Amino acid sequence: MRISAKADYAVRAALELAAAGDTGPIKAETLAAAQGIPHKFLEGILGDMRRGGLVSSQRGGNGGYRLAAPADTITIADVIRVVEGPLVSVRGSRPPELSYSGPAEALLPLWIAVRANVRRILGEVTLADVAADRLPPVVHTLAEDPAAWTNP
Repeated sequence: MRISAKADYAVRAALELAAAGDTGPIKAETLAAAQGIPHKFLEGILGDMRRGGLVSSQRGGNGGYRLAAPADTITIADVIRVVEGPLVSVRGSRPPELSYSGPAEALLPLWIAVRANVRRILGEVTLADVAADRLPPVVHTLAEDPAAWTNP
């Protein structure tokens, strides 16, 4: 799995909105500056997130963006799916749509297992969890493994 700049920026912007809580709408310029995200690129991402139902926008001098639902109901997977599509794909297809034969037959359950593990982490961790530095124990356990920090 590869996390694109677009997905990374979307999650970071959503985390800024989660941390802001109900303080009112936040301008895209403010979000971009807070996270070092190119403003024009972020505008497009926020548009995707608005169309995907994750953020709402308000026009005008006091306008900006806010989360469309409580931060504890929006997972990191929700944000990535809205801006990038499926979390795990193989050649642009979702694993259940694939079929293999011969020695490659065991690839299908392997890709399904990869998808299940990605979902296990990204689909269970909410914006509120990350914004409050409350990652689930499974995340800490995986991140504490020294091998997780090295590139083979």
